[in-house]
Amino acid sequence: MLSRCRGFSLYELLITLGLAAVLLTLGVPSFAVIAAKNTQDAEINALFHAVHQARKESIMRRKVASLCPTTDGRSCRRGKDWSTGWILFNNIDGDSPPAVDEGETILLWHRVAESARISANRQSFTLRATLRRATNGTLVVCDRAGRTPPKALVVSYTGRPRVALEAPDGSPYSCPDYVKQTTQ
Repeated sequence: MLSRCRGFSLYELLITLGLAAVLLTLGVPSFAVIAAKNTQDAEINALFHAVHQARKESIMRRKVASLCPTTDGRSCRRGKDWSTGWILFNNIDGDSPPAVDEGETILLWHRVAESARISANRQSFTLRATLRRATNGTLVVCDRAGRTPPKALVVSYTGRPRVALEAPDGSPYSCPDYVKQTTQ
């Protein structure tokens, strides 16, 4: 009795590997775009949540709440680049520009993903319950590799945030180091 070895021929293996290579070549770049969009959305959502929490804190406790960029999670960093992270804290003395002083509670500390870039037109955002309006402004979130178009979180004078894809004049937002990749 003869036994037959069952398996794949060299031709079948080469065709299978070729198809797998084509599918991976098509799928990996689109996966990178999806991952970049998810990272960008996560950063926008974190900022959106922080502005809402600052607004709630200022209204409920009738205290000033400030949001500012940070590198260490304990103090505000001067500048309009928020790419290293940001903190939200109760700004009891209401100083401007805001600084975390002794006795002021840090409510949130967020580190920004390495692949994201956040720039703002303000050094900080301060929300107040009464008397004076909140700080308005725009935070633009970009992918450092330019795989997704920039998105912005626009904060109104009342402290209400909204997500925008275009500036008020209809032009798209841009980041200082945003490099648009062309697809062919």
